[in-house]
Amino acid sequence: MSTKTKKGLMFILGLMICFALAGLSVLLEKVIPGDLLGASIIALFAGTIINSFFHPSWMKPALKFTSKKILKFAIILLGASLSINVIVSVGKMTFFVMIFTFLMCFGGGYFIRKLFGLNWRLSNLISAGTGICGGSAIAAISPVIDAEDKDIAFAMSSTFLFDMVLVALYPIMGKLLGMSDIAYGIWAGTSVNDTSSVVASGYAFSELAGDFATMVKLTRTVAIIPTVLVFAYIGIRAKRKEMQQQSGGKKVNITKIIPWFILGFLAMALLNTAGYIHLGISSTIKVASKFLMVTALAAIGLGTSFHDFKKAGLSPMFYGITIDTLVTLTALIVIWFMGLM
Repeated sequence: MSTKTKKGLMFILGLMICFALAGLSVLLEKVIPGDLLGASIIALFAGTIINSFFHPSWMKPALKFTSKKILKFAIILLGASLSINVIVSVGKMTFFVMIFTFLMCFGGGYFIRKLFGLNWRLSNLISAGTGICGGSAIAAISPVIDAEDKDIAFAMSSTFLFDMVLVALYPIMGKLLGMSDIAYGIWAGTSVNDTSSVVASGYAFSELAGDFATMVKLTRTVAIIPTVLVFAYIGIRAKRKEMQQQSGGKKVNITKIIPWFILGFLAMALLNTAGYIHLGISSTIKVASKFLMVTALAAIGLGTSFHDFKKAGLSPMFYGITIDTLVTLTALIVIWFMGLM
């Protein structure tokens, strides 16, 4: 057997391991009660645990391909499930609350990250996970800013851990504050991170609150479109500057650093918004996109060790807790000023 053939077989085996771990994570998500653990976070943590005992060098090419190329393809497919029309269906009232939470996430995060000594890529991944939709936003933005796999893992872990706290505390706090179903639905929908956590915390309060929180969450998800475009621009400028410094100030070919997969993502979103993608097909594509994202996160986990987490320290977690807390309070204050409480 030639060396090239052997490498090819090892590459395929590595891909199969990533897909197998993703499939197992999806199955575990269905059997774990309460929608507390999504397949993405299961795949990430399971991969990290496996990495502690099994991390052969021959898997690196497959892990890199899965965490980069397959993730980008998943993001293109994600566009088919996003529609600007969702914003209209929920209403301006919710959109107004989200504007303030986004400003807190990204505006406040810009200054707060300096206190914790985080790089701008990691801090913005955490802010995106907090402000938009947890793991999906982190996964969507990471390729356009060339985030390292370990930064993705840290951001996912940070948003997940705080979500666990929110799921338990939100229904209790909502009842203590005497919130209406609509007010609580807006609060949970705009400040809890991951979709599964929004659903869990929403229906723990009431059925109406759960329904409304889920609709608000769908509106937040649509914000991935402009956010990815903004960060694509920021990522291009940052990469161009880095390449110019490395080349001694020479001009950089801009076409080589543009994240072209974003055009596919945007095209799919526009087609879905215009009604050219049938609902059934859109739902199928969304399932495929989610599974490929889980596969990419399984690869990221398999390439991340607990030593990486230990080396990063508690700064990412404290940053995430700070941003999440500020977003929670911001949403609550805006809802109060709007007279919904």
